[in-house]
Amino acid sequence: MSDENGLDLVVAKARRAQDLIDDELLGEAFRTLEDNYASAWRATVIDDVAGREKLFLAINIVGKVRDHLTAIVANGKLAQAELKELARTAERRKRFGIL
Repeated sequence: MSDENGLDLVVAKARRAQDLIDDELLGEAFRTLEDNYASAWRATVIDDVAGREKLFLAINIVGKVRDHLTAIVANGKLAQAELKELARTAERRKRFGIL
């Protein structure tokens, strides 16, 4: 039963992550940050290596946050499929009297 509870938690977390991905304000924030960081990166002077590296990292961190949310959604889909399979197995056992 705890396995199902853990899977339910993963599915709930995935729904929340999908809501964040679909949220227009958060999407706009990601795009704005990426655009601002990229503009600042392009505007750095030639000898500002450290500045460019920091901006490059900042751009990548925004992408990593988005990727993390996407991975949570994918894990939720797998958990949902596993829950369906557990329910199917339980139904078969019940139907055939296997306890």
